[in-house]
Amino acid sequence: MNTNTLRRRLSSEEINALPLCHYEGPVHLIRTPEEWRLAQPDLYSTDILGFDTETRPTFHKGKRNAPALVQLATANAVYLIQLGHLPFGPHLSAILANPCQVKTGVGIRDDMRELTRLYTFEPAGLVDLGSVARANKLSSQGLRTLAANLFGWRISKGSQCSNWGLAELSPKQVTYAATDAWIGRCIFLRMRELGLINGERTDTTSTIWGGQ
Repeated sequence: MNTNTLRRRLSSEEINALPLCHYEGPVHLIRTPEEWRLAQPDLYSTDILGFDTETRPTFHKGKRNAPALVQLATANAVYLIQLGHLPFGPHLSAILANPCQVKTGVGIRDDMRELTRLYTFEPAGLVDLGSVARANKLSSQGLRTLAANLFGWRISKGSQCSNWGLAELSPKQVTYAATDAWIGRCIFLRMRELGLINGERTDTTSTIWGGQ
């Protein structure tokens, strides 16, 4: 796969014709300190974490809801931390502030900014896949279009605007949330394999990025 091929913009019709793909591995819902303790060995030992958050949508102008879910994907599993049960704090921010662990996804800076409103910390080790795509002049810069261009997969966005503040998430919500974190990690690995991520710079969020 060459860069010129990646730079071609796929139409909505082309993407919708691709096979639907979703994460099929282990998913762990984290709601208690004990469940978080059990997740730590895997989360702390990985070098690359797929990352995303979900927020309950608001339909009132000027109103903003806080993130309700944090998703972290390792090579072994996806962990969904429900902040309504286990509030965001030092236990989770320690991972997000670790410069030795890559946290990767699309729009990751905005997600981190919202989390710092819940608990003050300095995010580090971030790789925004959209920024990497722009640096390499790729037309695909969102999670869905990057998955289509890099893998020939279509990922569903059907549950995006559902109520993420529910105490019990539906199976569709769990699959959707896990897929977003997992595919972000997959995209990072494929970009690195293709030489699109080949450098590092340090800024206020310690963003690792690549260009040609």
